[in-house]
Amino acid sequence: MTESLPAVSLTAVGVAALRAYESRRPDRLFDDPYAAAFHAAGSSLLPVAPGETPQGGLGALFARQVAIRTRFYDDYLLAAGCAQVVVLAAGLDARAFRLAWPPGVRLFELDLPEVLTFKDEVLARQGAVPSCERVVVPADLRDDWAGALRAAGFDPGLPAAWLAEGLLVYLTRQEADALLSTVTELSAPGSRVSFEHRSAETRDGLLARAEATPGAERITRLWHGGLGDEAPEWLRGHGWAPTVVSHAELAVKYHRPGDETLDGFVTALRQSSTLR
Repeated sequence: MTESLPAVSLTAVGVAALRAYESRRPDRLFDDPYAAAFHAAGSSLLPVAPGETPQGGLGALFARQVAIRTRFYDDYLLAAGCAQVVVLAAGLDARAFRLAWPPGVRLFELDLPEVLTFKDEVLARQGAVPSCERVVVPADLRDDWAGALRAAGFDPGLPAAWLAEGLLVYLTRQEADALLSTVTELSAPGSRVSFEHRSAETRDGLLARAEATPGAERITRLWHGGLGDEAPEWLRGHGWAPTVVSHAELAVKYHRPGDETLDGFVTALRQSSTLR
């Protein structure tokens, strides 16, 4: 089942392993009951024992970041108050199943067809039932994904909460610009968007540490940087009001202190429908 998955799915399986690890902690920041099954099903791509504690390599480096990131985005989506939620490059995200959504929420998951097929097969074996209306949209984010999203029932006239978790780093600046421009075109005033942000002041951030980790090349070679540190400026110039929170701030809030950088997350509110 894993043979047809693209190389970037390595990271989705790796994140599932880390979410499974976090879900077993007594002080867990979230509970993902499907993460272990995703990792077990994809273990031929990333062979780490399902019960193994991340001790070295990228697992050790990203374990706390993934825990904090996941909790932050959980809180962001539930607080957004939008009836439409769009998860771009959804991968093995299980929020449609594990979060307590209010009535009337429609959640769209976009990813490559083979990724979504793999995901749905695992979820079916687990007997998973979504807690909202889940709409799967097979699409390549490099093609006309907006048309596919609209065809699946997305209404650009209504506010939406967008999530691009762990995505932009895999895109070039031009690709990230194109993706977010499409998000902007589809976003009514009151919409929200969130993704990772790298501070201009970061000199030895998480990505730099990952690139220096032995054996990490099969993952880090896929990174292209996205918007880099220019995300807040880009968003302001396209009718969004951005807010940035650092990983260090969230580590304190979630009682997960450690060796922090200024890397973090940006969340933005759509204010107008006029592009610069």
